[in-house]
Amino acid sequence: MDSNQHRRPKVAIIMGDATGIGPEIVAKSLNTEETRRLCIPAVIGDARVMAEAIRLTQVPLKTQVRKSWKEVTGEVGLMEIFDLGNLNPREYRLGEVSARAGKACLEYLDFSISQVMHGQAEAIVFAPLNKLAMSLGGSDFKDEHNYLAKHTKAELHGEINVLEPFFTSRVTSHIGFRDIVNRLTPERIIKAIRLLHQTMNRAGIENPRIGVAALNPHGGEKGLFGPEEESIIKPALEKARAEGIDVVGPYPADTIFLRARRGEFSGIVTMYHDQGQIATKLLGFDRGVTVAGGHPIVITTPAHGTAHDIAGKGIADIGAFQAALRIAVRMAQHTRVSG
Repeated sequence: MDSNQHRRPKVAIIMGDATGIGPEIVAKSLNTEETRRLCIPAVIGDARVMAEAIRLTQVPLKTQVRKSWKEVTGEVGLMEIFDLGNLNPREYRLGEVSARAGKACLEYLDFSISQVMHGQAEAIVFAPLNKLAMSLGGSDFKDEHNYLAKHTKAELHGEINVLEPFFTSRVTSHIGFRDIVNRLTPERIIKAIRLLHQTMNRAGIENPRIGVAALNPHGGEKGLFGPEEESIIKPALEKARAEGIDVVGPYPADTIFLRARRGEFSGIVTMYHDQGQIATKLLGFDRGVTVAGGHPIVITTPAHGTAHDIAGKGIADIGAFQAALRIAVRMAQHTRVSG
């Protein structure tokens, strides 16, 4: 295997929303042997907030402010940080949504995207953000994924959820339940399949087999419980197969993850948000990862939220953050080799 693939990539680690558990899980992560073995990390955030996180978690890290990636060493015992100096800890309260914290997160994203797009670092891993805070802080979008796409100029993009070895995508996402059927079209389903296939390839999975979930109970029973499987989903699968993608289904949503666990496929496309999220979070909430699929750069984050209920208690688990870091490194290394 190419030795270049094993070289540790430089990873921009965004501290996340300061009102939640982000800063403390970043501090804990930087104190692990695994993080140092995987990558050369630098935090993007506010040094004052991270100093509070170091005190809270009692990790033996010394903060060093960096001005460029050429200065970042990856040395054990250091928290190397690009200090944007934009969020005084006196300006927010832990556990409460804050427009100031949301605005700061937008600035961390802007900075990190620019750095990676210009080749200064190879991936972004961000600790949990808060959608409402970012909206209050000035974002025009309901979530960070459309915000990311605006800055990376990605055309085909979306959220890929990963619970290794499973990669999942969905056709519709953050919309009301009554709007789901009207948003389901063969074109949207094909886009979700293509995006999942592309992301799995980028993670080093060649020729992945993808299973697609039905919308209706029992897979629609050939139209008895709804026409969508026959009129919308199956035509999309036929077109995807014609493009050379190994895709099967549609399978009833209540059994598709059982089939995946038996090894029938490792990629799963669901029709709406909770169809996949309930299953993956039951299978492993503490190690779920979200990949920002379709972007020209590697971006991952833990699948859980800011956990305001435990923020500041120092008890947040870093399992999902470490999983996000592992996938980001893997994607960055594979991109290096295939590129």
